[in-house]
Amino acid sequence: MEFLKCPHEKARGEVYPGSEIRRFPVPDDKVDWAVPWADYKAVNYTAPSVLRQPPWADPPYRDGGELAIPLKFNQLDDGVDRTSHIGLYNVMNGLPRNPCGRTGLKGRGLLGRWGPNHAADPIVTRWKREVGKTVTHSRSGKPILQFVAICRKDNKEWAIPGGMIDPGEKVSVTLRREFGEEALNSLELPEAKRQKVKVLIDSLFQAGEMVFKGYVDDPRNTDSAWIETVAMNFHDETGDSVGKLNLQAGDDAGAVKWMDIEEQQKLYASHTALLHQVAKMRNAHW
Repeated sequence: MEFLKCPHEKARGEVYPGSEIRRFPVPDDKVDWAVPWADYKAVNYTAPSVLRQPPWADPPYRDGGELAIPLKFNQLDDGVDRTSHIGLYNVMNGLPRNPCGRTGLKGRGLLGRWGPNHAADPIVTRWKREVGKTVTHSRSGKPILQFVAICRKDNKEWAIPGGMIDPGEKVSVTLRREFGEEALNSLELPEAKRQKVKVLIDSLFQAGEMVFKGYVDDPRNTDSAWIETVAMNFHDETGDSVGKLNLQAGDDAGAVKWMDIEEQQKLYASHTALLHQVAKMRNAHW
């Protein structure tokens, strides 16, 4: 269940997502905070959408070096979970420090929280079938898994449907909610259909298996704000529940489909690594 990439790579991409801001270049040998680097000058950037302080965002940092409202890092803070899945993180000069090292950018970028921003990723799978029979790959001889993939509206990359955990919300609730909103467009369904979909999702999501829990190499990460996720696999063995649902993109998804799981996939953030773990768990083709 461990595939944490340190030094992270996507978190050091040249141009920050949704902007023209360029990160300060960080070579592999300078990622670790333990390596002295007097010339390190991370670019300061927090997206305007975050600075407007929506309900999901923390207060900004003042020029004087203090938070507008003191925050309690490494603990629960008035409903907001500021703990990390990978243990205690350092707080330097009042700000959390990315446990995977330098990213070339300080501030929060597109992330609402200083420190860990907790997400949940539901990986819904079924076996690929043709004429009622499971399809095996010609090279490996193993059965082919398919997962529900969405095309993100913001960057047009294919990804696992998922999203941020609301304060006080259980992970299990987030997983159900995000899958329903992004892959089934549940927010737009008539009430009767929405209830039927809810029953199917609740049935499938009772038997999830942990895939990964920890830091993910995400292009939105900064020196002081980063994504951590809980990824769960919900497998429809017979293809009779979610496998038969009418997928319909909604919320942050521009498109949705069943996609074969294979090594050549180029997916958003660390999603390819998550699917590799699922393929190993199910003894499926990779």
